[in-house]
Amino acid sequence: MQKIINILNKRARFDYEIIDKYDAGIVLTGTEIKSIRLGKASIAESFCEFNDHTELFLINATIEEYAFGTHYNHKAKSERKLLLNKKELKKLDKDSDNKGLTIVPLRLYTNEKGFAKVEIALCRGKKNYDKRETMKENDTKRDIARIKKEFR
Repeated sequence: MQKIINILNKRARFDYEIIDKYDAGIVLTGTEIKSIRLGKASIAESFCEFNDHTELFLINATIEEYAFGTHYNHKAKSERKLLLNKKELKKLDKDSDNKGLTIVPLRLYTNEKGFAKVEIALCRGKKNYDKRETMKENDTKRDIARIKKEFR
């Protein structure tokens, strides 16, 4: 039984309004998947971008070098190709061309079979007042939960 890895990008939910979500496979080398299974990865500052051939790449994601790797070890920050259906790629490419929309990874995880997957989302950046509203909503939810807990 393998341990399920779940690496979140918490900042993305705060900074962006999520419009649409997709699950994508990711092309990795042997030492990269070993580092991910150890939980040594971060997608906090990463984003997704299309190249000239309408292929989607994950950029700025950090996967630490594998400690037991030899000279075949990978670079910590490099572009990694994402795998989606052609129809999904075309839709994302068309939608991301709109002004203000971007593709951001929300979660890096391993599924039941042990494959690494990335949950990506088509997002629109929030304004400062939207962020303050989100913070207020979270505070009120937390206060209500605290009050409910006291009365139990």
